[in-house]
Amino acid sequence: MDAIIRKIPKIDLHCHLAGAVRATTVMALAARNDVALPTTDPDAFYRYVDFYDFLSRLEVIGKCIVTRDDFARIAYEAMEDGYRQGNLRYAEFFFSPNYHYPHGVRYTTMVDGLIDGLRAAEAELGVVGRLIPAINRELGPDAAMAMVREVVANPRAEVIGIGMDCAECKGPPELFRDAYALARASGLRCTAHACEDNQTLEQAPLRNVMTCLDVLGCDRIDHGYNLLADPELVCRCRERGVAFTVCPQTCVPERLEKRWASLKAMAQAGLSMVPCTDDPTMFATDIGTAYVTMARVLSLDVQAVADLSLRTIDATWLPDAEKDAMRNDFRRQIASLTGSHDA
Repeated sequence: MDAIIRKIPKIDLHCHLAGAVRATTVMALAARNDVALPTTDPDAFYRYVDFYDFLSRLEVIGKCIVTRDDFARIAYEAMEDGYRQGNLRYAEFFFSPNYHYPHGVRYTTMVDGLIDGLRAAEAELGVVGRLIPAINRELGPDAAMAMVREVVANPRAEVIGIGMDCAECKGPPELFRDAYALARASGLRCTAHACEDNQTLEQAPLRNVMTCLDVLGCDRIDHGYNLLADPELVCRCRERGVAFTVCPQTCVPERLEKRWASLKAMAQAGLSMVPCTDDPTMFATDIGTAYVTMARVLSLDVQAVADLSLRTIDATWLPDAEKDAMRNDFRRQIASLTGSHDA
Protein backbone atom coordinates (compact mmCIF):
# COMPACT_ATOMS: atom_id res chain seq x y z
CA MET A 1 0.00 0.00 0.00
CA ASP A 2 2.80 2.45 0.87
CA ALA A 3 4.47 1.78 -2.50
CA ILE A 4 1.23 2.54 -4.37
CA ILE A 5 0.67 5.71 -2.33
CA ARG A 6 4.15 6.93 -3.27
CA LYS A 7 3.28 6.48 -6.95
CA ILE A 8 0.07 8.53 -6.75
CA PRO A 9 0.70 11.92 -8.45
CA LYS A 10 1.11 14.77 -5.96
CA ILE A 11 1.57 18.48 -5.48
CA ASP A 12 3.50 20.32 -2.77
CA LEU A 13 2.41 23.85 -1.85
CA HIS A 14 4.47 24.26 1.31
CA CYS A 15 8.12 23.52 0.71
CA HIS A 16 10.97 25.87 1.62
CA LEU A 17 13.82 25.52 -0.84
CA ALA A 18 16.40 26.35 1.82
CA GLY A 19 15.12 23.37 3.81
CA ALA A 20 15.11 21.07 0.79
CA VAL A 21 18.84 21.27 0.04
CA ARG A 22 20.68 17.96 0.17
CA ALA A 23 23.27 17.90 2.95
CA THR A 24 25.95 16.90 0.46
CA THR A 25 25.02 19.91 -1.66
CA VAL A 26 25.33 22.20 1.37
CA MET A 27 28.84 20.82 1.93
CA ALA A 28 29.79 21.37 -1.72
CA LEU A 29 28.40 24.90 -1.90
CA ALA A 30 29.97 25.87 1.43
CA ALA A 31 33.37 24.70 0.22
CA ARG A 32 33.01 26.54 -3.08
CA ASN A 33 31.77 29.76 -1.49
CA ASP A 34 34.09 29.68 1.54
CA VAL A 35 31.39 29.38 4.20
CA ALA A 36 32.20 27.92 7.61
CA LEU A 37 29.72 25.27 8.73
CA PRO A 38 28.95 24.01 12.25
CA THR A 39 29.88 20.53 10.98
CA THR A 40 31.20 19.08 7.74
CA ASP A 41 29.55 15.73 8.39
CA PRO A 42 26.52 15.47 6.06
CA ASP A 43 24.88 12.98 8.42
CA ALA A 44 25.12 15.42 11.33
CA PHE A 45 24.38 18.71 9.59
CA TYR A 46 20.61 18.45 9.95
CA ARG A 47 20.61 17.69 13.66
CA TYR A 48 19.27 20.59 15.72
CA VAL A 49 17.92 20.91 19.24
CA ASP A 50 14.73 22.97 18.86
CA PHE A 51 12.66 25.20 16.57
CA TYR A 52 14.95 28.19 16.94
CA ASP A 53 18.11 26.16 16.33
CA PHE A 54 16.35 24.88 13.21
CA LEU A 55 15.72 28.47 12.04
CA SER A 56 19.36 29.38 12.63
CA ARG A 57 20.45 26.39 10.56
CA LEU A 58 18.33 27.67 7.68
CA GLU A 59 20.24 30.95 7.82
CA VAL A 60 23.53 29.06 7.55
CA ILE A 61 22.25 27.29 4.45
CA GLY A 62 21.30 30.67 3.00
CA LYS A 63 24.93 31.79 3.25
CA CYS A 64 26.04 28.87 1.10
CA ILE A 65 23.79 29.66 -1.87
CA VAL A 66 25.40 32.55 -3.73
CA THR A 67 25.59 32.23 -7.51
CA ARG A 68 22.90 31.80 -10.15
CA ASP A 69 24.13 28.25 -10.69
CA ASP A 70 23.85 27.55 -6.94
CA PHE A 71 20.19 28.55 -6.98
CA ALA A 72 19.56 26.53 -10.14
CA ARG A 73 21.11 23.47 -8.52
CA ILE A 74 18.99 23.55 -5.37
CA ALA A 75 15.76 24.10 -7.32
CA TYR A 76 16.49 21.26 -9.72
CA GLU A 77 17.47 18.86 -6.93
CA ALA A 78 14.35 19.68 -4.91
CA MET A 79 12.20 18.87 -7.94
CA GLU A 80 14.16 15.71 -8.68
CA ASP A 81 13.92 14.45 -5.10
CA GLY A 82 10.17 15.03 -5.00
CA TYR A 83 9.68 13.31 -8.34
CA ARG A 84 11.77 10.26 -7.53
CA GLN A 85 10.60 9.81 -3.93
CA GLY A 86 6.89 10.52 -4.32
CA ASN A 87 5.85 11.27 -7.91
CA LEU A 88 5.75 15.03 -7.38
CA ARG A 89 4.09 16.65 -10.39
CA TYR A 90 3.75 20.28 -9.31
CA ALA A 91 5.19 22.47 -6.56
CA GLU A 92 4.97 26.05 -5.36
CA PHE A 93 8.28 26.61 -3.59
CA PHE A 94 9.06 29.23 -0.97
CA PHE A 95 12.38 31.02 -1.13
CA SER A 96 13.59 33.69 1.29
CA PRO A 97 15.46 36.62 -0.29
CA ASN A 98 16.44 37.97 3.13
CA TYR A 99 18.54 34.87 3.78
CA HIS A 100 20.72 35.98 0.87
CA TYR A 101 20.61 39.78 0.76
CA PRO A 102 23.12 40.16 3.64
CA HIS A 103 25.67 38.21 1.60
CA GLY A 104 25.52 40.50 -1.40
CA VAL A 105 23.22 38.35 -3.54
CA ARG A 106 20.85 40.26 -5.82
CA TYR A 107 17.19 39.28 -6.07
CA THR A 108 17.50 38.77 -9.81
CA THR A 109 20.37 36.34 -9.29
CA MET A 110 18.23 34.29 -6.91
CA VAL A 111 15.05 34.24 -8.92
CA ASP A 112 16.66 33.67 -12.31
CA GLY A 113 18.81 30.87 -10.95
CA LEU A 114 15.80 29.19 -9.36
CA ILE A 115 13.87 29.52 -12.62
CA ASP A 116 16.79 27.91 -14.48
CA GLY A 117 16.50 24.91 -12.15
CA LEU A 118 12.72 24.70 -12.44
CA ARG A 119 12.83 24.82 -16.22
CA ALA A 120 15.51 22.14 -16.39
CA ALA A 121 13.46 19.87 -14.12
CA GLU A 122 10.34 20.45 -16.19
CA ALA A 123 12.20 19.65 -19.42
CA GLU A 124 13.87 16.51 -18.05
CA LEU A 125 11.32 15.18 -15.55
CA GLY A 126 8.01 16.74 -16.55
CA VAL A 127 7.58 18.33 -13.10
CA VAL A 128 6.27 21.90 -12.99
CA GLY A 129 7.46 24.41 -10.39
CA ARG A 130 6.49 27.92 -9.37
CA LEU A 131 7.99 30.33 -6.82
CA ILE A 132 6.78 32.23 -3.75
CA PRO A 133 9.19 34.78 -2.22
CA ALA A 134 8.71 34.66 1.55
CA ILE A 135 8.80 37.56 3.98
CA ASN A 136 10.94 37.00 7.06
CA ARG A 137 8.53 38.42 9.62
CA GLU A 138 11.30 38.75 12.23
CA LEU A 139 12.86 41.60 10.21
CA GLY A 140 9.78 43.79 10.45
CA PRO A 141 7.45 45.59 8.02
CA ASP A 142 10.06 47.85 6.38
CA ALA A 143 12.16 44.90 5.24
CA ALA A 144 9.00 43.17 4.06
CA MET A 145 7.93 46.15 2.00
CA ALA A 146 11.40 46.47 0.46
CA MET A 147 11.35 42.81 -0.55
CA VAL A 148 7.88 42.99 -2.09
CA ARG A 149 8.84 46.14 -4.01
CA GLU A 150 11.79 44.29 -5.50
CA VAL A 151 9.60 41.33 -6.43
CA VAL A 152 7.10 43.66 -8.11
CA ALA A 153 9.85 45.57 -9.91
CA ASN A 154 11.29 42.35 -11.34
CA PRO A 155 8.27 40.32 -12.48
CA ARG A 156 8.75 36.73 -13.58
CA ALA A 157 6.01 34.44 -14.82
CA GLU A 158 7.16 31.74 -12.42
CA VAL A 159 6.78 34.03 -9.37
CA ILE A 160 3.09 33.79 -8.55
CA GLY A 161 2.68 35.00 -4.97
CA ILE A 162 4.24 35.93 -1.66
CA GLY A 163 4.37 34.19 1.70
CA MET A 164 5.57 34.87 5.23
CA ASP A 165 7.45 32.63 7.65
CA CYS A 166 9.74 32.51 10.71
CA ALA A 167 8.66 32.96 14.34
CA GLU A 168 5.14 34.41 14.62
CA CYS A 169 5.77 35.98 18.01
CA LYS A 170 8.48 38.17 16.45
CA GLY A 171 6.26 39.50 13.68
CA PRO A 172 2.46 39.43 14.07
CA PRO A 173 0.70 39.50 10.69
CA GLU A 174 -1.03 42.85 11.12
CA LEU A 175 2.36 44.57 10.81
CA PHE A 176 2.58 43.50 7.17
CA ARG A 177 -0.71 44.90 5.88
CA ASP A 178 0.98 47.34 3.46
CA ALA A 179 3.39 44.79 2.00
CA TYR A 180 0.54 42.38 1.30
CA ALA A 181 -1.61 45.14 -0.16
CA LEU A 182 1.17 45.98 -2.62
CA ALA A 183 1.55 42.32 -3.56
CA ARG A 184 -2.18 41.90 -4.17
CA ALA A 185 -2.37 45.12 -6.18
CA SER A 186 0.42 43.76 -8.37
CA GLY A 187 -1.46 40.55 -9.13
CA LEU A 188 0.36 38.26 -6.71
CA ARG A 189 -1.46 35.67 -4.62
CA CYS A 190 -0.92 35.59 -0.86
CA THR A 191 -0.32 33.08 1.90
CA ALA A 192 1.29 33.15 5.34
CA HIS A 193 2.38 30.87 8.16
CA ALA A 194 -0.06 31.15 11.05
CA CYS A 195 -0.90 29.23 14.23
CA GLU A 196 2.07 26.91 13.88
CA ASP A 197 2.20 24.40 16.72
CA ASN A 198 5.94 24.64 17.34
CA GLN A 199 4.95 27.84 19.12
CA THR A 200 2.51 28.23 21.97
CA LEU A 201 -0.94 29.79 21.69
CA GLU A 202 0.54 32.95 23.19
CA GLN A 203 3.31 33.02 20.58
CA ALA A 204 1.09 31.97 17.65
CA PRO A 205 -2.38 33.12 18.73
CA LEU A 206 -5.71 32.25 17.13
CA ARG A 207 -6.31 35.77 15.86
CA ASN A 208 -3.36 35.38 13.45
CA VAL A 209 -5.41 33.14 11.16
CA MET A 210 -8.23 35.64 10.74
CA THR A 211 -5.77 38.51 10.39
CA CYS A 212 -4.05 36.67 7.55
CA LEU A 213 -7.37 36.01 5.85
CA ASP A 214 -9.20 39.28 6.46
CA VAL A 215 -6.41 41.86 6.69
CA LEU A 216 -3.61 40.42 4.54
CA GLY A 217 -5.96 38.85 1.99
CA CYS A 218 -4.38 35.40 2.08
CA ASP A 219 -5.75 32.72 -0.22
CA ARG A 220 -4.65 29.91 2.06
CA ILE A 221 -2.90 29.33 5.41
CA ASP A 222 0.35 27.48 6.00
CA HIS A 223 0.10 25.19 9.08
CA GLY A 224 -2.80 26.51 11.20
CA TYR A 225 -2.90 23.76 13.86
CA ASN A 226 -3.38 26.05 16.86
CA LEU A 227 -6.77 27.17 15.53
CA LEU A 228 -8.19 23.91 16.88
CA ALA A 229 -8.37 25.64 20.26
CA ASP A 230 -11.36 27.65 19.02
CA PRO A 231 -14.29 25.62 17.58
CA GLU A 232 -15.91 28.80 16.26
CA LEU A 233 -12.79 29.69 14.28
CA VAL A 234 -12.61 26.14 12.95
CA CYS A 235 -16.22 26.47 11.77
CA ARG A 236 -15.54 29.80 10.09
CA CYS A 237 -12.55 28.41 8.21
CA ARG A 238 -14.48 25.33 7.14
CA GLU A 239 -17.39 27.41 5.85
CA ARG A 240 -15.00 29.68 3.94
CA GLY A 241 -13.26 26.68 2.39
CA VAL A 242 -9.83 27.83 3.59
CA ALA A 243 -7.07 25.47 2.49
CA PHE A 244 -4.37 24.64 5.05
CA THR A 245 -0.99 23.45 3.80
CA VAL A 246 -0.20 20.98 6.56
CA CYS A 247 2.99 19.06 7.14
CA PRO A 248 3.00 15.59 8.78
CA GLN A 249 6.64 16.04 9.85
CA THR A 250 8.09 18.73 12.08
CA CYS A 251 11.48 20.06 13.15
CA VAL A 252 10.84 18.89 16.73
CA PRO A 253 10.46 15.09 16.75
CA GLU A 254 9.08 15.11 20.30
CA ARG A 255 6.03 16.94 18.98
CA LEU A 256 5.19 14.51 16.20
CA GLU A 257 2.38 12.84 18.13
CA LYS A 258 0.84 16.23 18.84
CA ARG A 259 1.12 17.20 15.16
CA TRP A 260 -0.54 13.96 14.05
CA ALA A 261 -3.33 14.44 16.60
CA SER A 262 -3.90 17.92 15.17
CA LEU A 263 -4.09 16.57 11.62
CA LYS A 264 -6.65 14.00 12.70
CA ALA A 265 -8.71 16.66 14.48
CA MET A 266 -8.55 18.98 11.45
CA ALA A 267 -9.77 16.16 9.20
CA GLN A 268 -12.59 15.30 11.60
CA ALA A 269 -13.58 18.99 11.64
CA GLY A 270 -13.89 18.96 7.86
CA LEU A 271 -11.08 21.42 7.18
CA SER A 272 -9.41 21.40 3.77
CA MET A 273 -5.86 20.08 4.10
CA VAL A 274 -3.03 19.85 1.57
CA PRO A 275 -0.27 17.44 2.70
CA CYS A 276 3.14 19.06 2.18
CA THR A 277 6.79 18.62 3.15
CA ASP A 278 7.80 21.97 4.73
CA ASP A 279 11.58 21.39 4.89
CA PRO A 280 11.95 17.87 3.49
CA THR A 281 15.70 17.32 3.69
CA MET A 282 15.97 18.93 7.09
CA PHE A 283 13.11 16.77 8.39
CA ALA A 284 14.34 13.58 6.67
CA THR A 285 11.09 13.35 4.72
CA ASP A 286 9.71 13.74 1.19
CA ILE A 287 6.33 14.18 -0.47
CA GLY A 288 5.82 10.41 -0.69
CA THR A 289 6.45 10.01 3.03
CA ALA A 290 4.09 12.92 3.75
CA TYR A 291 1.26 11.08 2.03
CA VAL A 292 2.12 7.71 3.57
CA THR A 293 2.08 9.37 6.99
CA MET A 294 -1.25 11.10 6.32
CA ALA A 295 -2.73 7.78 5.25
CA ARG A 296 -1.67 6.17 8.52
CA VAL A 297 -2.74 9.07 10.72
CA LEU A 298 -6.15 9.43 9.06
CA SER A 299 -6.68 5.69 8.35
CA LEU A 300 -7.02 6.28 4.60
CA ASP A 301 -7.02 3.55 1.99
CA VAL A 302 -5.39 3.98 -1.42
CA GLN A 303 -8.54 5.36 -3.07
CA ALA A 304 -9.02 7.90 -0.27
CA VAL A 305 -5.43 9.05 -0.70
CA ALA A 306 -5.99 9.36 -4.44
CA ASP A 307 -9.12 11.44 -3.81
CA LEU A 308 -7.14 13.65 -1.42
CA SER A 309 -4.44 14.18 -4.04
CA LEU A 310 -7.06 15.25 -6.58
CA ARG A 311 -8.68 17.68 -4.13
CA THR A 312 -5.37 19.40 -3.40
CA ILE A 313 -5.27 20.76 -6.94
CA ASP A 314 -8.01 23.24 -5.98
CA ALA A 315 -5.59 24.96 -3.60
CA THR A 316 -2.92 25.65 -6.24
CA TRP A 317 -2.49 29.06 -7.79
CA LEU A 318 -2.66 27.69 -11.31
CA PRO A 319 -5.15 29.05 -13.86
CA ASP A 320 -8.35 27.03 -14.09
CA ALA A 321 -7.44 25.50 -17.45
CA GLU A 322 -4.14 24.20 -16.06
CA LYS A 323 -5.92 22.83 -12.99
CA ASP A 324 -8.33 20.95 -15.24
CA ALA A 325 -5.47 19.51 -17.28
CA MET A 326 -3.70 18.43 -14.11
CA ARG A 327 -6.83 16.72 -12.77
CA ASN A 328 -7.17 14.77 -15.98
CA ASP A 329 -3.52 13.72 -15.85
CA PHE A 330 -3.83 12.71 -12.18
CA ARG A 331 -6.95 10.67 -12.92
CA ARG A 332 -5.18 8.79 -15.71
CA GLN A 333 -2.23 7.98 -13.48
CA ILE A 334 -4.46 6.96 -10.57
CA ALA A 335 -6.56 4.71 -12.79
CA SER A 336 -3.43 2.94 -14.01
CA LEU A 337 -2.35 2.34 -10.40
CA THR A 338 -5.68 1.30 -8.90
CA GLY A 339 -7.58 -0.10 -11.85
CA SER A 340 -10.38 2.32 -10.98
CA HIS A 341 -11.95 4.82 -13.36
CA ASP A 342 -14.01 6.55 -10.69
CA ALA A 343 -11.36 9.02 -9.43
